[in-house]
Amino acid sequence: MRYFKFFIVLFPLFIVSRLNAQQKNSDQKMQWFADAKLGIFIHWGIYSVNGISESWSFFNNYINHDAYMKQLNGFTAAKYKPEEWVNLIKESGAKYAVITTKHHDGVALWDSKMPNATTTVKNSAAKKDLITPFVAELKKSGLKTGLYFSLPDWSYTDYDGFTRDRKRYDYKQDPARFKKFQNYFQGQLNELSNQYNPDLVWFDGDWEHSGEEWQAKNILENLRKVNQNIIINSRLNGHGDYDTPEQGVPVVRPTSPEWELCYTMNDSWGYQPYDNHYKSSNMIIRTLVDCISMGGNLLLDIGPKADGTIAPEQVKILKDLGRWTNKHAEAIYSTQAGIPNGHINGKTALSKNKDILYLYLDYKTKNGILLSGIKSRINKIEVIGSKAQVYSIQLNETDYLLNLKDADFDSDVTVLKVSLNGPIQLAEDKQESLSLADLYAAPKQRGLTNLNLSRLAINLNAGTNIFQNTGLPADGLDFNPGVKNVDQKISNWVIKNAEVLYKTGKGIPSGHYQGNTALSADKQTLYLFVEGTPTGPIAIKGLKNNISRIRIVGEGTMLPHEIYNKLYWSKIPGIVYIPVPKDKLDPELTVIAVLLDSPIDLYREKVGAIESNL
Repeated sequence: MRYFKFFIVLFPLFIVSRLNAQQKNSDQKMQWFADAKLGIFIHWGIYSVNGISESWSFFNNYINHDAYMKQLNGFTAAKYKPEEWVNLIKESGAKYAVITTKHHDGVALWDSKMPNATTTVKNSAAKKDLITPFVAELKKSGLKTGLYFSLPDWSYTDYDGFTRDRKRYDYKQDPARFKKFQNYFQGQLNELSNQYNPDLVWFDGDWEHSGEEWQAKNILENLRKVNQNIIINSRLNGHGDYDTPEQGVPVVRPTSPEWELCYTMNDSWGYQPYDNHYKSSNMIIRTLVDCISMGGNLLLDIGPKADGTIAPEQVKILKDLGRWTNKHAEAIYSTQAGIPNGHINGKTALSKNKDILYLYLDYKTKNGILLSGIKSRINKIEVIGSKAQVYSIQLNETDYLLNLKDADFDSDVTVLKVSLNGPIQLAEDKQESLSLADLYAAPKQRGLTNLNLSRLAINLNAGTNIFQNTGLPADGLDFNPGVKNVDQKISNWVIKNAEVLYKTGKGIPSGHYQGNTALSADKQTLYLFVEGTPTGPIAIKGLKNNISRIRIVGEGTMLPHEIYNKLYWSKIPGIVYIPVPKDKLDPELTVIAVLLDSPIDLYREKVGAIESNL
């Protein structure tokens, strides 16, 4: 009996120890992925011949299946140079690549030996295995290898699915036929695993069947026989290692420790010659920063042409990315999610031991940058890429005003390295309210006018409006704050921007806009505070409303806007980008008014995989 009790005591310890060991192994397996931050997605297939939607075009009956498959005759890959592809991917700063080995159309880009497989070797004008030379170049370069694989195969005659309104058969009524398909696609996966030993497999299309029907456990078991450390994305009915939000940059950080945003440069995954809705390199770089700040990766897509060349617009974005990632490598790879929003007007990240804080600034300013709520002692602040020292004024125990020379700012995103005396410690999130006297008081030091306005914006964002019950009219005219020796710049700014101070309330939650915001009393006008000179258009994420008009407060100049990543059939909003003309910027603090079609409505749900392309 004594031994039995001893076993009862030890058994739970054994289980805990085993679980801890499994967790440790999982953490080690995922480390390269967590450190990578940038990968390149490659959607290449016969759909690039006509420049139509990959697979979905026949599934949705935009073109019949026979016409779609005739693109095999034009898919030449005549100018395909995998070494140049890999060199370009490496130049971009990416640490891994994921290439489509087979999309939902069932066309295999390698020499699949499975019976009745449609391949580029046997059935296309290319007459080539396109995956083998690419993977060889990837491995030679030191980049990690990712293979995209579609679970559905809408061209395979023994798969149950075919088009949106036509099924080949009911798989529950004909399990033998479905078993034939299961053997087929499992055989193809085994070919890819054994031939290429990928570091990552990127599944897609799992919504058409359950994990059991896909034989997910069998898939994982076979893959791990070849590579026990293989990483799987989340699109295997919950059996994956990391989340893969698609197109929409998350407003709030995903719950998975590791995650990856798959993202197009324009509105298309594969090459489409008339899709010129490209994001600028600046927008892509800032999207990467957004992912880094939330501890995730960006998987940026390119769509090569049918001859194997890459569109010049895509090449330029990759090279521009490379300029920025090469300069700021220290603040990209092996970082982790930054500190909560509200400490600086910008994104942040931390080193692994949390004693270095990286600050990402997508604007330039001569007025100083407020860094607040840092309890840790700061040893040094410097500019990444130049090692230039940053001049700082310590305002109190936790707040600093950082000043950079104009030449120290990057054209896209400037990164500052804040070295601390230990793991970062933050002050409690309590922002002292300004009084009218504090706001209007002539600054003791030159150049601190903007600091008071920044604090005013922070107060407004938090719901504290010191102008309530002061008699400030909506137009600001004839307002007397009752303060002696006023800072005339402040007085002029208040009169010009009185609209944003008149009966406005708390701004929108963090994550939707980088800076501070306020809302009109009817919540139908969103006010955006814009510090300095933005390096590109300012962005709003997760806005469900339609926009009626946008203007600069105080002068009425109308501004355009453009929406990216909005899929017309999806409830997930796109990202609103607003270009702000440099000649219209306020020298102290610019305010943009966004008039909505109804009281503000925001999307904060989890951004997941896209399961329907109408």
